[in-house]
Amino acid sequence: MTMPTFKQLTDQRAFMRMWTARLCGTMGSQMLMVALGWQMYELTGSAWDLGLVGLYQFVPALLLTLIAGHLADRLHRGRIIACCYAVQSLVALVLILATQGWGGASPWVSRGLLFGLSVLLGVARAFQMPAQQALTPSLVPPHMLPRALAFSSGGNQAAVIAGPALGGLIFVAGATAVYATCAALFIGAAVLIALLRYQHTAPLREPVTLSSLLAGVDFVWHNKAVLGAVSLDLFAVLLGGATALLPMFAKDILHVGPWGLGLLRAAPAVGALIAAVILTRSPLKRRVGRSMLLAVALYGLCMVVFSLSTSLLLSMAVLAISGSCDMLSVVVRQTLVQLETPDAMRGRVSAVNSVFIGASNQLGEFESGASAALVGPVASVLLGGLGTLLVAALWFKYFPALAKRDRLLNDAAK
Repeated sequence: MTMPTFKQLTDQRAFMRMWTARLCGTMGSQMLMVALGWQMYELTGSAWDLGLVGLYQFVPALLLTLIAGHLADRLHRGRIIACCYAVQSLVALVLILATQGWGGASPWVSRGLLFGLSVLLGVARAFQMPAQQALTPSLVPPHMLPRALAFSSGGNQAAVIAGPALGGLIFVAGATAVYATCAALFIGAAVLIALLRYQHTAPLREPVTLSSLLAGVDFVWHNKAVLGAVSLDLFAVLLGGATALLPMFAKDILHVGPWGLGLLRAAPAVGALIAAVILTRSPLKRRVGRSMLLAVALYGLCMVVFSLSTSLLLSMAVLAISGSCDMLSVVVRQTLVQLETPDAMRGRVSAVNSVFIGASNQLGEFESGASAALVGPVASVLLGGLGTLLVAALWFKYFPALAKRDRLLNDAAK
């Protein structure tokens, strides 16, 4: 497989509009989290509070997942995404006012405000992620879907790289400058998605039942390869993630400022982008399940090395490798979910997948912060990396359908 040409994807105008909106939204989200995390640590100096920021974003996703998936299968998915971006722009604007003050008043940013806005961000993303994941197959013909997903992942990783690095640099001018940039990016993304047009077929208005709400859960539970892939990603990042602690490593261990934090946040995305390009040009053809499990084991090893590193360059290098490993996991998981799920259920299945992703990210940040508060950041990341190695070994045994998975496309097509 080769990378799709710009002209090929430009012909799919709706897809390109969504791709651009996602690029803006991802950059804004990454910049916002860099600034919010650094501002929280400056306010409280607490690893526990850094972890709570992630927890408060995850809980809404967990509580609202069934509703979000159901709505994504019933309503116009583009409008759902546009509303979610509008809410995130509102959060950025509130942070500007709180940090700068209003009409000469003193700044009123506080620990409680940052937690409250984290909850609001969690609510917005709870509805955005299922709709966004389920929308892409509706924008391109089936034969273009693999290329479109590769192109979309590459653009997303580019935004993940640019967002933290740019956010760290802009933070030199103050948190307000970062939040203003985020607000502009979110508003731009909301406008682009609001103008999106695609063939939306309203589903039959069947009664909302517990069975229909749980259809996505039931689908994932009975597809053991999919269940193994998404749960492996969950536990790997839950245990091995160190994102929430990067402000501590940057400031207290590596002794760098916001610019260094931005580089650390961007390093995994650099590795992921490189892996995305390689996997697009030379996709996995055989032993994909085994490759995924080995990549997760290498991810855990990278976290062990990162925890012991006192060099910024070494830390960035192992984070980049961990990002490459994570990208391989993402490719396997997304391919399985997209190709094996009927369109009428994509919203609900994507909602379940979003909970796993959110748990591995936001709940993982809480776990990191909580464990760092007890044993320190170095021991927290070290133990998490060792735990990830253990999980990879256990999944070989308990999910043979995933471990023995040979091909992605052929198997999914059968």
